[in-house]
Amino acid sequence: MKDQLDAIRQEGLHALREAASPENLEELRHKYLGKKGQLTSLLKGLGQLSPEDRKRMGQMANEVKEIFARALDEKKIELLDRASILPKAPDLTLPGLGLPTGGLHPITQMCYDLNDSFRSLNFEIFSEDEITSELYAFDYLNFPPDHPARDSMDTYWISGTQDKTGPDRLCLRPHLTGGSVLFLQKYGAPARFVYPGRVFRNEATDARHERAFFQYEALIVDRDYSFSSGLILVQTI
Repeated sequence: MKDQLDAIRQEGLHALREAASPENLEELRHKYLGKKGQLTSLLKGLGQLSPEDRKRMGQMANEVKEIFARALDEKKIELLDRASILPKAPDLTLPGLGLPTGGLHPITQMCYDLNDSFRSLNFEIFSEDEITSELYAFDYLNFPPDHPARDSMDTYWISGTQDKTGPDRLCLRPHLTGGSVLFLQKYGAPARFVYPGRVFRNEATDARHERAFFQYEALIVDRDYSFSSGLILVQTI
């Protein structure tokens, strides 16, 4: 009978672990603890044992019954808790939720706004590579050969080109003005254009300085363009 009790306990506890609904638990309750359940039937057979065995087996049977009943109650609570957190079917009549959208960086937004303003005044928007040459960054702008801006302490020179000169000596553009030269070479004058972009300088960073930052240049090359016209342009922008 001891082996039967062990088998019923193991089988019953395994079945409880696999139960997935309150209905399954009720079926297991009837199977093991009901009037015709396995444990009940086993207890009815205790009368055929000797008084000593009857007492020992009865105690073991009651322990198995209590273990199973306690596990049954715990499983019932677990299933109820799980059912309470399961998502309910959505109400299809409710309006949908809008998807969150990202926003532009303030610098990008400012460039877009300035571009729109200048474009409305017949300016062209010009852009160029962030890598330029000594020719456009310094030579065409009349920087003398010993100007401190040409030093590696101020300018990021591209590795492998430091010993070259002119168009073969490359760097990250330290300003945008060299792009104005390139624009005039390509399109000539008269011209009016703006030139937004990122520039790079080898300097210590703090709250007011950064190694990479943005500039925005505008240039007008034309005849008979007065200072007052430029002032009105600035006030309009």
